[in-house]
Amino acid sequence: MSERKPPAIDSSVPHSARIWNYWLGGKEHYQADRDMGDQIMRYFPEIVENARGNRYFLCRAVRFLAAEAGIRQFLDIGTGLPTEDNTHEIAQRIAPATRVVYVDNDPLVLAHARALLTSSPEGATDYIDADVNDPDSILAKAAATLDFSQPVALMLLGILQFVPDAEEASRIVTHLMEALPAGSYLALSHPTNAVRGERMDAAVRQWNEGGGSPVLTLRTPEQVTRYFDGLELLSPGVGSTALWRPELFDADFTSPIDDFGGVAVKH
Repeated sequence: MSERKPPAIDSSVPHSARIWNYWLGGKEHYQADRDMGDQIMRYFPEIVENARGNRYFLCRAVRFLAAEAGIRQFLDIGTGLPTEDNTHEIAQRIAPATRVVYVDNDPLVLAHARALLTSSPEGATDYIDADVNDPDSILAKAAATLDFSQPVALMLLGILQFVPDAEEASRIVTHLMEALPAGSYLALSHPTNAVRGERMDAAVRQWNEGGGSPVLTLRTPEQVTRYFDGLELLSPGVGSTALWRPELFDADFTSPIDDFGGVAVKH
């Protein structure tokens, strides 16, 4: 992991990674994050279900990729604050030699990455302080840990909503996948308003107008599906992430949520 000193953390400005951690029951957040999280919950209490459901999707996707697809390398962009069942923990329980690179650009995530993102002796885990808008930098730095001649699972869960331009978001996904060999996978999720409609729209407006950082953009299920163009979507396709292969993770959570996504393989 980079040895550089983490940049200063502005605890007065609510940040998505810390609010997400608050909704998941974590401890790494400040009063501004709790205030914003509570404010959004008053408008849209189901946001906590969205956070949980998307986290369970990560658990199921990683379990599938490691156990059934045989993937031994993961590039997890937008990892957020470390919590229980991080990507490397799930994957290395199945295959201890798995190598995982995490990518985020929140200073609080960077501050906790060294202590929390550990690895099994057989595998490897690294953290890159980088922005999803700079995929070339991510790929160059990840090459120190990952072998891009072998299949990689690209994890883009809850990150592309922070890229406001739809075409640019698609270019980022395409650019990253083009750098990966055949047999690689894409696991992706993105918030929509497909389940709760105007109430989800109101929650996002509250976030953006209240000074939440970064600015959040909703996209339609059809736009989410286009991120998988050129890949083979696995069953059940793109849909509410809480309903993606629920048998792969033992959690009593099967209600539809507004986060849509899926998993696809590159041939």
